[in-house]
Amino acid sequence: MAGHSYRALKRSVGKALHRYDMIAHGDRLAVGLSGGADSLTMMWFLQDRLARVPIDYELVAVYIDPGFEDGFCEPLARYCEKMGYVLRIERTDYGPVSHSDVNRENPCFLCSRMRRKRLFEVADELGCRKLALGHNKDDIIETLFLNMCYAGEISTMLPLQPFFRGEFTVIRPLAFSDEEMIRRFAKDMAFPEFINPCPSAAASKRAEIKGMLNTLYRSNRKIKGNIFRAMSRVKPDYLLQ
Repeated sequence: MAGHSYRALKRSVGKALHRYDMIAHGDRLAVGLSGGADSLTMMWFLQDRLARVPIDYELVAVYIDPGFEDGFCEPLARYCEKMGYVLRIERTDYGPVSHSDVNRENPCFLCSRMRRKRLFEVADELGCRKLALGHNKDDIIETLFLNMCYAGEISTMLPLQPFFRGEFTVIRPLAFSDEEMIRRFAKDMAFPEFINPCPSAAASKRAEIKGMLNTLYRSNRKIKGNIFRAMSRVKPDYLLQ
């Protein structure tokens, strides 16, 4: 068992799950599995805690294949079978379509929107009213800056977020977990590395924001924590009306 990284993530995942009462007895959860360290770590912890908590719930992993060449559907399926995970793979052409001439929007925006829509549809087909996504603390901070810089609003993702008038609930068990700790845990646990075949993966707006924030973090180790806490300490009287 990974040592320090396991204990730190166990605390942060438990804190998020309990603070927002994310999972109840009898829940059936669709777990968005992207193949990255975040979603693999989330799936591992959600499965692992079943043996330690007094409630029972079901997990169904869902991978939305964007349809690029050199994808990893088969290796992911073999890994999930080895781990005992139930996996549903949805093959799509969202990636190539988003990068084609028919799309006049940002390819990442369109692809993400279509994949998220399909995730909800699959969750509905599977009888899951909750959808677990692997966004971590760094993702939530980056989304805040993305929305400020490119959407002109102050908003971000929530650890627990209802959709469609409460018909579905998205939960983010890694909301209090640092990206660096997740990467360390994935390495300690020897999780497989599934390479993202998307041609825009390294040149997205999110990657630009991440680079900017990492520069800030290196200058002062308290900055990340201060930004994260600031999102729950908003003073509307000191914002423009």
